[in-house]
Amino acid sequence: MKCKIHIYLLNDLFSQEFADEHHEGNASIDNVKYDWEDELSISSDVISVTEHKGVSYPLAGMDEHDQAFQYDIPHMHLFQIDSSDAPSVYVGASESIVSATSYQKNDDGFIIEITLKDYEPMSNPIPGIFIAAKSFPKELIRL
Repeated sequence: MKCKIHIYLLNDLFSQEFADEHHEGNASIDNVKYDWEDELSISSDVISVTEHKGVSYPLAGMDEHDQAFQYDIPHMHLFQIDSSDAPSVYVGASESIVSATSYQKNDDGFIIEITLKDYEPMSNPIPGIFIAAKSFPKELIRL
């Protein structure tokens, strides 16, 4: 089975009332619901999706001096995607920037949807991972 991940950045200025009154409840060019949408796809043999709330995410990599680093990012809302032929993959965001999440299984596979709030700064260091600026490790911020 496959897994599709949809991540949306909610437009804080969107008015459902205006959409209901003027566009049958739908967003319009002058009342955009999402600032952007990101879509990721996992095509390996996905066997399960597990939702984790309030967990830490190990942000790891190499710095500019080729030194390994790892920082545990607390208070994350993550989806663990397990495949029969690949290591687990995680997608998600800091709980403080998550507006809504959902996931479902259908005949084609799994669908994960994550809606992010747009009024708090965030970073996207890895595809599918969004970290609130206040939770991002200060040691990794270069001016």
